[in-house]
Amino acid sequence: MEEVRARDDQMFVFADRQASLVSDDAIKVLWVEAAPEVVVPILYTVPLQLLSYFIAIIEGTVVDQPRNLAKSVTVE
Repeated sequence: MEEVRARDDQMFVFADRQASLVSDDAIKVLWVEAAPEVVVPILYTVPLQLLSYFIAIIEGTVVDQPRNLAKSVTVE
């Protein structure tokens, strides 16, 4: 987190309401509902994947054409 701040980049943090984080210009806190600890990795994966998808679209990346997919699938 400190390296992202040192580069003056914007940081997105997923947290529940119990976390003591506050949104500001550098940090955007995305609130996710509190859940049992065993479910949290699954629960946080969905918004993280959506964030990655939309950032890729904004950056102009073609998200529907993964590179080297056939190579990785067919190699034995």
